[in-house]
Order: sequence, then structure tokens, then C-alpha cells
Amino acid sequence: MVGAAIVNDLGQVLAAQRAEPPALAGGWEFPGGKVDPGESDEVAIVRECREELGVEVELVDRLGPDLPLQRDRGVLRVWIARLAAGEPTALEHAELRWLGADQLDDVAWLPADAPLIDELRARLGSWGR
Repeated sequence: MVGAAIVNDLGQVLAAQRAEPPALAGGWEFPGGKVDPGESDEVAIVRECREELGVEVELVDRLGPDLPLQRDRGVLRVWIARLAAGEPTALEHAELRWLGADQLDDVAWLPADAPLIDELRARLGSWGR
């Protein structure tokens, strides 16, 4: 699984609220999804952002280590990304929000994404400097 912590020019990250499945609905995550067979993680992130948000992204850097997923579903790898084209639209999510470093605790992050929030907060604090 892969995710994108999409950061805008104001140093805010895009959080996406899950609409489904019922067990995850209402939780917040970094947009992303499965890596298809024969696809690299980086290509999968770009494809998932196009499918889920209607945007093109450019990857900047990895965020955190590989994170084990529950029920032996592999690992989650997250990259920091920038918008290259388009304005994010919630095509598959219930809601989207731009959050600054001081707003990251305003949403209930899903367990898979939550371990990255402290590192993300530190990275956003120095964004653009």
C-alpha cells in the first residue's frame, strides 16, 4: 500500500476522510491505495492520486519508515508530494481538508497513518525554508 502526504505552498497537508468500508469510514488518511502487479510504489502513488483526487502529483521525499498493516496486509509506504496539476476533488472520499502543522490533531487519523503525524508535523514546520 502507498500513500501521498500532499503538501501545498502554504505548508499544509491534504487529509482525506474515508467514506468506506464501514470499519474505516470517518477516519482520516493520506490518499493512496494498492500497488498493482508490475507497478512501482512511485507510479502507484501518482495513479492513485489521479483516480482518487483528479490531480497530478510530483513526489518529493519518503515520509517515515515502512509501516506494517493490520492482518498481514503488507506495509504502508508514504511519500511527501506536491501538486503538479489540478485541484483535489473528493472523488472517493467523504471530505478533504488542508491541515497546517498545528491542525494535524484536529482529525482522527487511521491507525496506519497515525505513526507518521509527528514526523510530518516537524517537516511541515520547516516547509519552504
